[in-house]
Amino acid sequence: MDAGSGGGYGYGWAVCAGFNAALAAISTKLPLPHQFLRYAFVALFNVTMWGCYVNSLKSLSSLQATVTNFATNFISSGLAGFFFFHESLSPQWFAGALLIIIGVVILSKSSVEEKLRTD
Repeated sequence: MDAGSGGGYGYGWAVCAGFNAALAAISTKLPLPHQFLRYAFVALFNVTMWGCYVNSLKSLSSLQATVTNFATNFISSGLAGFFFFHESLSPQWFAGALLIIIGVVILSKSSVEEKLRTD
């Protein structure tokens, strides 16, 4: 499949990869009875993240997959910290998150338009 077709599924896989990366980070803070369980969850979520990321590359360019994965990871990690661990989020964090989302949209659209022009 080329980078312009099947993008919806590709973005779904990239978002899933980002969530799993965030879950790997979140699992390190969980109050589990054994340290081994934390490592097991980190490994599980990272392996799942890589599987999702590889699947996203089947229908997206590496740029689209990477920035979508990164943005999802960043935003979901920050929100999880806020809701689950009562960490504060400054207005600068929200401004940065908004700029990341805008950047992802711009990069995704420009990457698809560039691909269409070269075909």
